[in-house]
Amino acid sequence: MLRLCGASSVDALFAHIPEKLRARRPLDLGPALDEASLLAHLDGLARANRAAYAPGATAFLGAGLTPHHVPTAVDALLMRAEWYTSYTPYQPEISQGTLQAVFEYQTIVAELFGLGVSNASMYDGSTGCAEAILMARRLTGREHAVLSRGLHPQYHEVAETYISGMHAPEDEFFSFAALDERTGRTSIESLESKLRADSTGCVVVQSPNYYGVIEDLAALAAAAHRHGALLVAVTTEPLAYGLLKPPGALGADVAVGEGLGLASGPQLGGPGVGLFAARADHVRALPGRLVGETVDKDGRRGYVLTLATREQHIRREKATSNICTNTGLMALAFAIHVCLLGRRGFRQLAELNFARAEYAKQRLSSLRGFAPRFAGPTFNEFALRVRGGNARAAVEKLAEQWLFAGVPAAEAEDTLLVAVTEKHSKQDIDRLARALDEVCP
Repeated sequence: MLRLCGASSVDALFAHIPEKLRARRPLDLGPALDEASLLAHLDGLARANRAAYAPGATAFLGAGLTPHHVPTAVDALLMRAEWYTSYTPYQPEISQGTLQAVFEYQTIVAELFGLGVSNASMYDGSTGCAEAILMARRLTGREHAVLSRGLHPQYHEVAETYISGMHAPEDEFFSFAALDERTGRTSIESLESKLRADSTGCVVVQSPNYYGVIEDLAALAAAAHRHGALLVAVTTEPLAYGLLKPPGALGADVAVGEGLGLASGPQLGGPGVGLFAARADHVRALPGRLVGETVDKDGRRGYVLTLATREQHIRREKATSNICTNTGLMALAFAIHVCLLGRRGFRQLAELNFARAEYAKQRLSSLRGFAPRFAGPTFNEFALRVRGGNARAAVEKLAEQWLFAGVPAAEAEDTLLVAVTEKHSKQDIDRLARALDEVCP
């Protein structure tokens, strides 16, 4: 094995691991335990950890994944054997139940984003964003992309990982449009200065953005289209479109997002729910797969795998995606929850999130030395400047009280990202305000 991977010794194989992190003695694991004793031991270890979603904890965490209350009925339906044992059907037409579930999911996502077609089997929102940039390259033949500074930093990193391998190290394949310092929205002037009429294939904008601000997608789409580029709209909070106009109605050509918050909430790794929709006339460039509805020779409704563009289905050079697994179970959880809510319930839940977040914004901004970082409109998350200028220190102090105050902003030391949903009561918000007032100097 060492010879095949080109290493002279086991130590050479692990040379990239810093010396201080390498184990120098056997691990002290203790004697073997029977199953009941092992489970009790693991439970004790778990109780020693500070977990944001443990019983008794209150968390205002968001910044890319905002957890919502997921009804028990979702798991009850999801755990039926025909669902949790299903995988990608390789003889798809005999798997009518699986195909129908995917078709219903696609319909929901297409309606949510206001676009003509949606696919299945994106890993998560970040990989969906990267796939959207690649799709824009196929459609326009242009390799340059302009990313808003309001795009989640991790989405940018994933996109760069995808695309950097296609270029020489000195190539500039991304440019960045700045945010307006007052509103927190993507600056049209900055965007216009970065667009290249001959080489920009797409503009990527998140709304609500990383700082919670709702973008003017119509103006951004118009600017992109004037230069022959497509607009890719990203969202990490699809519930926002219970109140806002969908991206497709505002000129977006592709819309992607993360739906895990409505499916099962945060996990330690594992799959997400990568939402992906596009205009119907771009269907041939769509990554992943597409389930369609038809009728058989007797006129009975049936479902078929209409489009399958992965490497394992067609020649590699013709493939539009290298995603080679299926996160259908999480997509089904998302679809079940949205169906349980219905159109009216989805809007009511969005209104509740907006109202509670607005109360939290006003309550926290009333504290001495605290203020919203930006004046732009928000949905259920906002950026808050904290007194003393050290958001991370405040978060660490409050975590000791099992109060998780939010996420320190990636590029602003004095800014805290606070997410408020239907899971938070007025008392929870008031408690957060009192606690922040106490710990911030």
